[in-house]
Amino acid sequence: MRPVALTPVRARFGAGRRLRLEPPAWRLRAGALSCTLALAAVAAPAEPLLPPEAIAQALVLVRDAAVALAPKGAKVSVTPGAADARLRLAPCARIEPHLAAGQPAWGRTRVGLRCAEGAPWKITLPVQVQVLAPALVLRQALPAGARLTEELLESAEIDWAAAGGTPWRDVAELAGRVLARPLAAGQAPRPADVQVRQWFASGQTVRIVAAGQGFSVSTDGQALGPGIEGQPVRVRTEAGRVLVGRPSAGGWVEVSL
Repeated sequence: MRPVALTPVRARFGAGRRLRLEPPAWRLRAGALSCTLALAAVAAPAEPLLPPEAIAQALVLVRDAAVALAPKGAKVSVTPGAADARLRLAPCARIEPHLAAGQPAWGRTRVGLRCAEGAPWKITLPVQVQVLAPALVLRQALPAGARLTEELLESAEIDWAAAGGTPWRDVAELAGRVLARPLAAGQAPRPADVQVRQWFASGQTVRIVAAGQGFSVSTDGQALGPGIEGQPVRVRTEAGRVLVGRPSAGGWVEVSL
C-alpha cells in the first residue's frame, strides 16, 4: 500500500485555548464577494415601473376631467399613488392614459394606462383628486335633529372631494333643513347629512306639470303616494291616466314626456 500524503492544516492554539482552524483563502474571498454583491443589490436604485412622462400625462387627463365637474374658481390638484410593485411590465414604446370606467372623477380614484405600441398590457394607477372651493360649514358642532339656521352657518374653503354629495353654497337652500346625523364644527353638510323632506301626503291633490321638447302643460291630479324629496311618485290625472314624476315644494309634480 502506497503511503497517502496529508496536506498540513495550519492551526493556532496556545495554552488553555481550543484548536481553531483557519478557513482556506478561497472561502474568505467568496464570502467577501457575496457580501459585496448583496450590498450592491440593496444600494442599486429600483427601475421605475412607469416612465415619469406617462404618469404626468395621466395626471393632466384626470385633472381636466375633475375641473370639468368642479365649481367655478375651484383649485384642483391631483396626487399620484404607487403602482402595484408586483407588476412586471414589458417594454412599451408609447403609453396612453385613459379614464378608467366606473371610477369617480374626485377623491380616491384610479386612472388607466395602456401600452399603445408594444406589448398589449393595461394597468390602473391610484390617484387622489382634491377640489378646494367655498361651501357652507357649521360654526359649531350640532346633534342629529338640529334645525339649521343662517346663524349656524358660514362659508369656508373645503375639499369638495372629501366626501360624497355636493355641499351647499347658498344659505337659502340649506337654512331650515334638519340634520340626520351629528356633525362637527367646520364640517360641510351634504345631502346625506340632512333629513329628506315630504312635500305632500298620499291622496293629496297636487299640480302636475308635464314638459316635453318645446311645450309644457299642467293639470290637477291626485298623489298615489307620499311626495318624498328625491324619490319618484305616482300620480293620477283628472282623466284617469297614471304618471310618474318628481315631487317638489308646493305640491308640484314634474313629469317628463
